[in-house]
Amino acid sequence: MTDTPYVPPKVWTWNKENGGQFASINRPIAGPTHDKELPVGKHPFQLYSLATPNGVKVTVMLEELLALGHKGAEYDAWLIRIGNGDQFGSGFVDINPNSKIPALMDRSGPEPIRIFESGSILLYLAEKFGAFLPKDIKTRTEAMSWLFWQMGSAPYLGGGFGHFYAYAPTKIEYAIDRFAMETKRQLDVLDRRLADNEYLAGSEYSIADIAVWPWYGALAKGLVYGAGEFLSVQNYKHVQRWTDQIAKRPAVKRGRMVNRVSGDPASQLHERHDASDFETKTQDKIAPAM
Repeated sequence: MTDTPYVPPKVWTWNKENGGQFASINRPIAGPTHDKELPVGKHPFQLYSLATPNGVKVTVMLEELLALGHKGAEYDAWLIRIGNGDQFGSGFVDINPNSKIPALMDRSGPEPIRIFESGSILLYLAEKFGAFLPKDIKTRTEAMSWLFWQMGSAPYLGGGFGHFYAYAPTKIEYAIDRFAMETKRQLDVLDRRLADNEYLAGSEYSIADIAVWPWYGALAKGLVYGAGEFLSVQNYKHVQRWTDQIAKRPAVKRGRMVNRVSGDPASQLHERHDASDFETKTQDKIAPAM
């Protein structure tokens, strides 16, 4: 490290890896880095993902739909290892030109439909199946507002606080303070909303909860960034209540397992192709193969 202040050049150039733990997959250009077709299974939906918070949103949504009896929501979930750069394969980029998980293909109609960005996927599935999106305009709008709140806020949590607190190669006090303050503000926004409402849209569980829970529920339980004590997450009592309530849902428990590659082997279902896979193909039951 040097004490010399950094002065940005007139024109930025990419002349070294940057991004700490994720430096090897960061680059300033889009497009594929290699040719690789994606596998296609037997179900209407083909999901290509990893159990990050954004990936968990979609697997929870699909499992919730199946729990309601929507057989058309059956899906194959294929593992995309972002640390290996799988998201830069040509087949994946064809579905998501932004090279981020999750990416979904709906093959139920005459022509396949690609859907990318987790919020868009949740809205697509909610509208297709008429579920987890309130019918009356006021409550529906409330759900949509919280959905878009999450899409706009989470980058400050993950790319901001999480990166500088947990992943950056050096600890920068200003950056950590700046994003810790914003993260705590967001937790307070949620806590105030949930003080008087069972769920984010009101009394009805919706895609707003499915979108927000994987990010802020994990944060509230100290499961991400090792930052629970640092952020005093136990103080957000209403977020804690809401987090625990959602975590008990059977479909949420299943959704969290899909495409998971860390933690208890019994919680890891690397790929999901049938409902029975939860009982027979978790990593504690099969030899780790990938």
